[in-house]
Amino acid sequence: MIWFQLISHILLVLALGFYFITNMQWFSYKIERVVLHHTRWVWHLIYFFIPLFAYYFTGIYYWIYFYFAYLPSLWLWWKKIDKKLVFTGRVKRFFALLVALTLFQDLLCLAKEACQVFGVILPLTVAAVGSHFIEKILFHGFKVQAKRKLGKMPNLIVVGVTASYGKTSIKNFIAQIVGHEKRVYATPRSVNTLAGVMKDINESLPDDTEVYVVEMGARGPGDIAEITRFVQPHYAVVGVIGPQHIEYFKTLENVRNTKMEILQSDRLRHAWVHTSAHVKPNEKVTLFGDEIQNIRATLEGVDFDLTLPGGPLHIHIPILGAFNAVNVTAALHVAKALGIPYKKGAEYARSLKGVEHRLQRIDAGGKIILDDSFNGNIEGMLASFELARQHPGRKVLITPGLVEADLSLNRQIAEKADEIFDLVIVTGNLNRAIFQEVVKPEKLHILEDKSKMQETLAELTRPGDLILFANDAPNFV
Repeated sequence: MIWFQLISHILLVLALGFYFITNMQWFSYKIERVVLHHTRWVWHLIYFFIPLFAYYFTGIYYWIYFYFAYLPSLWLWWKKIDKKLVFTGRVKRFFALLVALTLFQDLLCLAKEACQVFGVILPLTVAAVGSHFIEKILFHGFKVQAKRKLGKMPNLIVVGVTASYGKTSIKNFIAQIVGHEKRVYATPRSVNTLAGVMKDINESLPDDTEVYVVEMGARGPGDIAEITRFVQPHYAVVGVIGPQHIEYFKTLENVRNTKMEILQSDRLRHAWVHTSAHVKPNEKVTLFGDEIQNIRATLEGVDFDLTLPGGPLHIHIPILGAFNAVNVTAALHVAKALGIPYKKGAEYARSLKGVEHRLQRIDAGGKIILDDSFNGNIEGMLASFELARQHPGRKVLITPGLVEADLSLNRQIAEKADEIFDLVIVTGNLNRAIFQEVVKPEKLHILEDKSKMQETLAELTRPGDLILFANDAPNFV
């Protein structure tokens, strides 16, 4: 019997640890974000607190619940979540520490016959705290290694990019345009934290890179400053400022001030700041955005004019979305500072490739699919709606609404969706109520289980439709 309890106890600790570390990974290993910003608190109750405390109060009968209720329900939960745990080095180290602590505690109890029940809270707590300190030590080592590598590249030009919206696009457009004439490397995908940047430098930054474009993201004051102090950019771009992640920053002023931390670089030569930041220009800071005129966005691309000191310049880009006029303009300003004239940069811009899942057009089965699933901001979403409006046929929207945004912004989204689209498919429950309140019932469809997306589209859409995927929040929000 004691061996059954020992093995079962280890399985219980691992199961609770699995739920805990999955949530920690979702929220960048910040426990305060798991507690304060998780929208599925019932999950915490079902998969962590109830099984944890029931273990201490239900005695031997607990294992009936554990094997026949808890483990099956945890497995079904894992099957349904769309952002599963990635077994990174950090996760593996956490589980190794958790198993070691649990075995040590349990064997000690058996040897001394001192435990009525094997403890669960202690190994979980010590593993969480111990893992945190292990990662701190490793983080410092990675930081020293990355700093040493940058120190061996004295001629490297660093370009920092931040914004509420569009920073990944700006980064990629700079890399593509400047890449025609220089060896450019940009942080991959949406890597934009200090830890991610350091890992990228250590593992992927080529030694012969001439221009390194670094995306900088933030969930709170000081995040941009931390990355800036580390990479010390020579040039900086602050794109459009808006209420993205407002629940973390509380006010738009806090958002702006955090983004402006990028100007603290000791090596800063020049920065381009979008007019939405409402800051004063100086000898090192140029405001941009007002020089963009006559934007014309279609399902084939974007045309716009730039009013420049050397005269007007017409720009055509094969990228969808009117907002990309701002992103490309920022890239052209950086390219000019790096020795590429605006006219030549405009020619390079004609062959730009869009960022995957950001208004990416796919033609399939007689349908036009606009994949904007990585675009989760109000301005970008409304721009994609206006683009969809141009389609003469039936228009279908698939969206969870906005995440980390207030009710008024989601009301705007719902109202515009009701105005433009013939069918609105809302995924998840986060903004379900506001869409049910605003969108006409005959055109609204609620899809709670995204695993049924394919069969739902097969049933509800037909050739000739335009289907817009606007944002794609993971189902833990």
